[in-house]
Amino acid sequence: MSAGTVIIGASHAGVTCAAALREAGYTDRILLVSEEEGIPCHRPPLSKGYMTGAVSVDSLPLKSASFYQEDNIDLLTGVKVTAVNPGQKNVVLSNGKIVSYNYLVLATGSKPRPWHGADLPEHVYTLRTVQDASNIARRAASLSGAVVVIGGGYVGLELAATLRTHFKKEVHIVEMAPRLLRRAASAELSEYVAELHKKAGNSLHLSCPVRAINAGHKTIIDVVLHDDTVINAEMVILGTGIVPEQTLAGEAGLACQDGIVVDKFCKTSDEFIFAIGDCSRSPVAHHAQTLRLECVQNAMDQARVAASVIVGEAKEYAAVPWFWSDQLGVKFQTAGIIEDGMTCVVRGEKSSGKYALFHFYSNGRLGAVETINQPALHMLARRLLAAEISPDMQQAGDVQFDLKGLIGK
Repeated sequence: MSAGTVIIGASHAGVTCAAALREAGYTDRILLVSEEEGIPCHRPPLSKGYMTGAVSVDSLPLKSASFYQEDNIDLLTGVKVTAVNPGQKNVVLSNGKIVSYNYLVLATGSKPRPWHGADLPEHVYTLRTVQDASNIARRAASLSGAVVVIGGGYVGLELAATLRTHFKKEVHIVEMAPRLLRRAASAELSEYVAELHKKAGNSLHLSCPVRAINAGHKTIIDVVLHDDTVINAEMVILGTGIVPEQTLAGEAGLACQDGIVVDKFCKTSDEFIFAIGDCSRSPVAHHAQTLRLECVQNAMDQARVAASVIVGEAKEYAAVPWFWSDQLGVKFQTAGIIEDGMTCVVRGEKSSGKYALFHFYSNGRLGAVETINQPALHMLARRLLAAEISPDMQQAGDVQFDLKGLIGK
């Protein structure tokens, strides 16, 4: 059994790569292998609209079933790749078949960070799949007690918001760091998000590592914090982050360092193997160090880069990273990467619920922009960063200054 290109993983990165290959005129066989059952789906709605019913299950697929047939993409679901053999240029499937390839794309994504400790009691969940989201929603609808969300990242906060506003639950957010969104947002934005959740009625427990999660009386789960405080809950959700799925790559001898190491063309240490999306660690424009980015934008842009190389029209990865989150009626969007030591300039009034945070390096260069309910400004910020155009700090903070005018200069 053989294929011109084998793609392992069928989420945003894998599906986009397959589609980009066909769009570029690639005619060899494409085999898209997914360990998950069913048609590949969008993940962002799972913590929000899907759980509330605002997003139907029918709207979740990344592509329709007919897309794979019409574009002659062989989608193999419910099958795991158990080994990658770079020397023989083949992969071994869990069904016993061996598939040879000309090119291999690792779009293996990530998995929830494992919880270290004793066996977890019933009704402790993680969110990664449609089934996970369905299980959480079903449990939330049936319980009367509290919910504990462990982890103050975007997914955990989106879940906390959904559980509070839609399911009307008592929600405790437990975070070991001194603030929310420690890895994903500035301290200034973190403070705003914390106030938003407190106003909604969610309880925040910051600088609070969890010591244990134990089965309590009947349906109660005891969440024991580092200071021996016990929170009684009927459901616990682990939102403690994700780790790259790099097992296959490591066993195949590919370079890995908290992610599969790739170059600006998404090539691994083997010239015939690419890695894209959450599983990869790559160079990012205007940053000295390689980064592992966990966002849909990066997955899709890297997928197109890998496809361009495979078809012989190589394009470098040079995209400006961007992220978003919708929670408690607020749209948060970030363009660029927030780093320690940046100077923050506020544009607009925080009290209006519609403002922006411009972040500058010590040399005065614009490095990132966080917007709150300002989608048009977010798009403009992405254009400024891509063109390496920086307003000065006074201009950034002056709502009367026309930032669009800088683009034409």
